[in-house]
Amino acid sequence: MQPTPNLQKGDLTQGPITGTLLRFTLPMMAGSLLQQCYNIADTLIVGRCIGSGALAAVGSAYALMTFLISILLGLSLGSGTVFSLRFGAGDRVGLRRSIFVSFSFIGAVAVVLTGLMLTTLDPVLRLLQTPDDIYDMMRSYLWVIYWGIPFTFLYNYGAALLRAVGDAVTPLWFLAGSVVLNIGLDLLFILTFGWGIEGAAAATVVSQGLSAVGLSVWLWVCRPELRVRRADAVFDRVTLHEITSFSFLTCVQQSVMNFGILLVQGLVNSFGTVVMAAFAAAVKIDSFAYMPVQEFGNAFSTFIAQNFGAQKHERIRRGVRSAFVTSVVFSLAVSVLVFVFARPLMLVFVRPEETEILRVGVEYLRIEGAFYPGIGILFLLYGYYRAVRMPGMSVVLTVLSLGVRVALSYWLASTFVGVSGIWWSIPIGWALADVVGIFCYYRMKIAAPICHRRERSYESYL
Repeated sequence: MQPTPNLQKGDLTQGPITGTLLRFTLPMMAGSLLQQCYNIADTLIVGRCIGSGALAAVGSAYALMTFLISILLGLSLGSGTVFSLRFGAGDRVGLRRSIFVSFSFIGAVAVVLTGLMLTTLDPVLRLLQTPDDIYDMMRSYLWVIYWGIPFTFLYNYGAALLRAVGDAVTPLWFLAGSVVLNIGLDLLFILTFGWGIEGAAAATVVSQGLSAVGLSVWLWVCRPELRVRRADAVFDRVTLHEITSFSFLTCVQQSVMNFGILLVQGLVNSFGTVVMAAFAAAVKIDSFAYMPVQEFGNAFSTFIAQNFGAQKHERIRRGVRSAFVTSVVFSLAVSVLVFVFARPLMLVFVRPEETEILRVGVEYLRIEGAFYPGIGILFLLYGYYRAVRMPGMSVVLTVLSLGVRVALSYWLASTFVGVSGIWWSIPIGWALADVVGIFCYYRMKIAAPICHRRERSYESYL
């Protein structure tokens, strides 16, 4: 028997704020941590079973793949904000029409992106200053990985749609199965079949593909209220403009963020294979550590967007206070753990005898990892401005944070500070963006009552 369509399932406009936020966020956090396991499994098995050269190749490829995925993720997140606004307002027809327009638009981008990356692989590797001793390995890894870009689109789009309507659990189950399969295929392809670094890439593509297809089938069968009907399959100007505006700006924000990281990766590459390998391992730990607060920011954005669509502005203000405290407390706890256990964490990926790689990686974690509250607050600001129809502000904060990080990295690395300057530039960029974002929030909060007295809505002011 088919489930009864119920647009109120996953409603975040009701109930206790902190409890509602945490219940919605925890599956997203778990899913995000599992997502990191894709590349961490490759890194761990490759580093232990193949060697530091392969570790450096996979780590450098990860920075490039993160940039590419950020394009599709940004488009999906932007569309997800529109879905949440429609859901909060109870607009069933508008929701389905938005799904049709966004799926067509982002799907076309995914196809074009796949072809583009396959044809520009060598120029991009040369642009990144990839060392000769790992060039062939990195090229082989990326050639296989790029064929999985359409699967990345399918999974991230389906997950963004479900989370936008309050279901963060279903994407988690499909992702969990994919991670288990990925690890098993890693061991099979690398240790048993001897496929080397190409085996690690193939394991990721196969497992992601099954997850993406499975989630898409589940959506069609189990959530008929989200199924696009013939009458919904139209490209009306209003819906297309809204989807492309939100998606484009969120995509720009995600892409700028990861393009800055890619520029830093190029600088790291210039210091040689040892620093590359240390950075590759440390970034995996780093991403794993702050990914929960990144997902908390995404969940917070869905919460704000649904309540914004429902015009519950007092609930939004209380949600901001609750989310700020929760994020800072969690980030401080993670900072302490990473600082104290930096060396044991590096030893998960690096052999004990590779002392120089360990030294550089521990230094990175103890400098950058001490300031996780900065990135936690920044993720909340990104989510907030995206949800209240100000995605351009998220772009401004991202450009500010990454611009400072890149400029400082290149300047400090060329002075007596050396490679440590790259690590110090990260929290400085976070702090500056946080100050600007919080200042603008309070300016907007003070001005909002004036707009109400003039009988203008909060939304029109924004």
